Amino acid sequence: MPAGPGAPPEQQARFDDFVRARTGALWRTAYLLTGDRHLAEDLLQTALERAAVRWRRLDQPEAYVRRVLYTQSVSWWRSRQRRVREVLLDAAPEPAGPPGDPELRLMLAQALRRLTPRQRAVLVLRFYEDCSETETARMLGVAVGTVKSQTRHALRRLRELAPELGDLIPDPAAAAGRIRHDETPVVTR
Repeated sequence: MPAGPGAPPEQQARFDDFVRARTGALWRTAYLLTGDRHLAEDLLQTALERAAVRWRRLDQPEAYVRRVLYTQSVSWWRSRQRRVREVLLDAAPEPAGPPGDPELRLMLAQALRRLTPRQRAVLVLRFYEDCSETETARMLGVAVGTVKSQTRHALRRLRELAPELGDLIPDPAAAAGRIRHDETPVVTR
């Protein structure tokens, strides 16, 4: 897959190892971006397919795949705006860390799904992936100021959508906290 039928075996093996090692983490990110298991699988498949085609030229394959996830999720959202929304019936994937309060996780997941794709992408990058504002801006291809404003707007919207999560969501004016993904969301720093 990485370079077609004549791909060197070592390139194919590196790609296969990457897919086996990183699919779980990448799928969780795709799920957080889409809010739908099937769309997350499609999104991840698309990102891996694009990485496979460019595999020999990629210095940082995971960074490339994550960027495709973020940009493609926004692109798909734009094209899906006219479609009927599907209802998520299954539970969200569990994070790698210890389980937290299920009601809290459900409320947070529902509130995240109601944000715009760009706001959701910014929050996932900033608080789930723990990227800096500069890294987030680079990955999404936007200015740092856009990341700051999208973060502020998204956090304010989360507070409106789920006031019961108020203690866990950083104040949009401060926006200096982090939501850790290895346990029940908490504000740090």
